[in-house]
Amino acid sequence: MYKEKEGLLPWIHKFAPRKKVGMLLLCAVSLAVLVWVLFVDKAGQKDNSTYIESIEQTNVGQSASIVQPLPPPPPTVYFKGYTLPPGNPCEGFTLPPPPADKKRTGPRPCPVCYLPVEQAIALMPGAPSFSPGISNLTYIREENLRKTEFGGSEFGGYPSLMQRNDSYDLRESMSVHCGFIRGIRPGHQTGFDIDDSDLLEMESCRGVVVASAIFGAFDLIRQPKNISEYAKKNACFCMFVDEETEVFLRNSSELDGTMRIGLWRIVSVHNLPYDDPRRNGKVPKLLLHRLFPNARYSLWIDAKLELVVDPYQILERFLWRKNASFAISRHYRRFDVYVEAEANKAAAKFDNASIDFQVEFYKKEGLTPYSTAKLPITSDVPEGCVIVREHNPISNLFACLWFNEVDRFTPRDQISFAIVRDKIMSKTNWTVNMFLDCERRNFVVQGYHRDILEHWAPPPPPGGTEIVHPPPPVVDETLQTSRNVTSSSYVTDPRKRERNRKSKRHRKVIGS
Repeated sequence: MYKEKEGLLPWIHKFAPRKKVGMLLLCAVSLAVLVWVLFVDKAGQKDNSTYIESIEQTNVGQSASIVQPLPPPPPTVYFKGYTLPPGNPCEGFTLPPPPADKKRTGPRPCPVCYLPVEQAIALMPGAPSFSPGISNLTYIREENLRKTEFGGSEFGGYPSLMQRNDSYDLRESMSVHCGFIRGIRPGHQTGFDIDDSDLLEMESCRGVVVASAIFGAFDLIRQPKNISEYAKKNACFCMFVDEETEVFLRNSSELDGTMRIGLWRIVSVHNLPYDDPRRNGKVPKLLLHRLFPNARYSLWIDAKLELVVDPYQILERFLWRKNASFAISRHYRRFDVYVEAEANKAAAKFDNASIDFQVEFYKKEGLTPYSTAKLPITSDVPEGCVIVREHNPISNLFACLWFNEVDRFTPRDQISFAIVRDKIMSKTNWTVNMFLDCERRNFVVQGYHRDILEHWAPPPPPGGTEIVHPPPPVVDETLQTSRNVTSSSYVTDPRKRERNRKSKRHRKVIGS
């Protein structure tokens, strides 16, 4: 052995100097350890996989929840409309020819085929309508406002023309100007301020809202008629008033501490954003989706109108049956924006220079006079005293952009309606249901403003018993209306109960 060692050591020293022998031995030991670790780890992985397989075989339910991917979310359900059952009187209903009365050539009501209230309520959609082009809409808030090219206000902001153009470029998610530019909550330190108790009540409205407004004590409260018990319990009837109107109502003993007059909940508005009451009226008219963030549908009626048909019947007839999300009546006489602008100037509705500037601006953007080439669009001019709408993203966007035009240009919303509608229609297949003006006159009765009524009915002389009749108004024969409406079991004629009213009461003194 000694001789063999003597022969081995010189051989090792031959290839490795004495100083490197220790390093060579250390490398050999490290290599042996590495091989052993790899072998043990591989065996452990095999045992572990065997253990996991045994869990999967003995506890299938638990392992499936871990290993299998989650199922895709169910597709969003939308309301797609419906057709009335065969034999329903409203299915093939057509308007009869107008009455042959040469003395009454002005606008008048015509028959409308409503479903009975119970059927209309049963047909209320359980899901929202599809919103083409946009599914998520948010609203811009700014504290430090900076004026841009022209127009705008401290309430609606000062969007630039570039921002205006961008707001018409429809996308799935959008953020636009839509009034209430300041504050964290519409109606709370934003201008058009509302008491917290009223805001909470408005936020609790989750179905149908019927709304109107009186500013400057300009109108009288008109109670809705023919309203079902279901609507009285479930729909929110809201009348916005300013402080002046609230004082007038209290002094006339109509309003007490309950803040209710009949069906109407009276909501007092403070810190009105505009000096012009016409602009203030556009806030609830066009921005109900911001004031009632949880409501699904709304019906706006001007304060000069009296509602005489149940709101669920109106929604069924003009929205659900048509699978529409926005409905408004056509103007009874005019259907061209350029003609409407001239009529506004002739009636001194606003200063002529501002109207001319607005129309010229729209003309440069491509607005053309109405012609049959626009069919199936039947009119460019609405009768804006009634708006029936669903609060879904595309309808809310239309209302916001329409309000922005009113805020930037004149408050004459009939002039700005068509440009907003046409710009949205150029990006998507959404449109507005423009029904006949005579159909609108079927479910609302037009009254007179308070100053006219007070002029007609002076107080009787002291101690006198003689009845003083109001003097006859100056009547434009082209604007008279008729209340003689034929009906069937499904064609509601609310005026059958009103035959004792004199026809003079319903004549318009001046054109709208």
